[in-house]
Amino acid sequence: MSSCIHHCPSHHYQVRLPHRAGAGSLGPPRPAAASFALPSCLRRAARARAMSAEAPPGVAPAEPGPSATAAVLSEMVEDAAVWCAVHGLVVGDRDNPRSGTVPGVGLVHAPFSLLPARLPTSVWKQALELAPIFNELVDRVSLDGEFLQEALSRTKQVDDFTARLLEIHQKMMAVNKKEDIRLGLHRSDYMLDSETNSLLQIELNTISISFPGLGSLVSELHRNLLIQYGKVLGLDSERIPRNWAASQFADALARAWSEYNNDRDGRIVSVVYFRAGYAPNDYPSEAEWRARLLMEQSSAIKCPSISYHLVGTKKIQQELAKPNVLERFLDNKEDIAKLRKSFAGLWSLDNEEIVKSAIEKPELFVLKPQREGGGNNIYGHDLRDTLVKLQKEQGESLAAYILMQRIFPKASLTPLVRGGVCFEDLTISELGIFGGYLRNKDRVIMNNPCGYLMRTKVSSSNEGGVATGFAVLDSVYLTDEVAEFQLTTDY
Repeated sequence: MSSCIHHCPSHHYQVRLPHRAGAGSLGPPRPAAASFALPSCLRRAARARAMSAEAPPGVAPAEPGPSATAAVLSEMVEDAAVWCAVHGLVVGDRDNPRSGTVPGVGLVHAPFSLLPARLPTSVWKQALELAPIFNELVDRVSLDGEFLQEALSRTKQVDDFTARLLEIHQKMMAVNKKEDIRLGLHRSDYMLDSETNSLLQIELNTISISFPGLGSLVSELHRNLLIQYGKVLGLDSERIPRNWAASQFADALARAWSEYNNDRDGRIVSVVYFRAGYAPNDYPSEAEWRARLLMEQSSAIKCPSISYHLVGTKKIQQELAKPNVLERFLDNKEDIAKLRKSFAGLWSLDNEEIVKSAIEKPELFVLKPQREGGGNNIYGHDLRDTLVKLQKEQGESLAAYILMQRIFPKASLTPLVRGGVCFEDLTISELGIFGGYLRNKDRVIMNNPCGYLMRTKVSSSNEGGVATGFAVLDSVYLTDEVAEFQLTTDY
């Protein structure tokens, strides 16, 4: 069923083991799972790459003890694939033309890391503490329509998609549309910067929050593997935090419905959840824009409302990072300090000094357009060329982007499994904390962290989306010491 490939600069090494009987086979006998017994020359080459890597980087996978054998790890790959099939940790197979058209046809296991990623408990607690503060911030900012319109006023001149969203928002402001019941399902994404050992925010997502379901399942997959193999690996399954993201998001939606229907007959639409609508391709004609406007005009609870949607744009993230802006929306000085500590460097392209620095050292920055969904950011030489082009064009084109400090986590060797094939490569990881917020006028009904999403990707890749093929699903393995975060994996 699977093979193990180790990626080195000029080598592919593949090992297949005989099929092992039993193991909960589902149907005909399968080819064996992966082996991680690599030749010493390849292991040395891999270590050298890990030590010399300057790539953007991540969280090391939990390191098995010395008694771990290649046979045990091979069994884990096969058992993990079976677990995925039984428990629904699956996605559509893009190589199967019938996938997505015939129920139950063309499914493969979601890509995953074989072992969970190590994360210091102190960093984990910090990320959880930030969730309710960001939830409250989104709500406060959403109520300030003038701030949203002003902050995005230049962006809309060069970005038609943002302009259409602002047009709907302006229409709601014109009729003084009130959203008494406000529901937010968010995810704030972070990386741990290896140079400063600081947890820094990458972005805050407020629409169509992905992977609460599969993210919850991969945490259970890793717990199951460590319950079975933890003693041999020297790892404790209890160090993987429970991940109730799917059930807590469902609970938030149910509680919103309950709030709406207190005095209703239950025969009208009460909650609208947007699984799409965050990208221009979701609006191929005027019909979709009319539908979006109709939903905003309705009395239903929107998740998100147009104002919540706008708060999640890159430009608003950059505006909130400016001095004294958080104080406009929050009163608690400790909360403000916690948020500010998590902010990476963020700048508009009006900052000529920063733009000059980015052109001179593009490897230290990320250029971000006002887009969601992955695959949109600009790096390296492309970043430099884009900035030079924008400078020559002058005008308002600079307002379509923001610059962000590039975060450099630690790269580590990690076993990854995709399409039944296991391979080991240098990886980095990104932690997303889900948050749920529900408010009815002055009464806050829910404001909690709601589980997490860990994504791990090959360190040579700039983008990090699982759905777009750049990353695999992962989970968290809590450690006691911050120093442990710097360790790499050695099988």
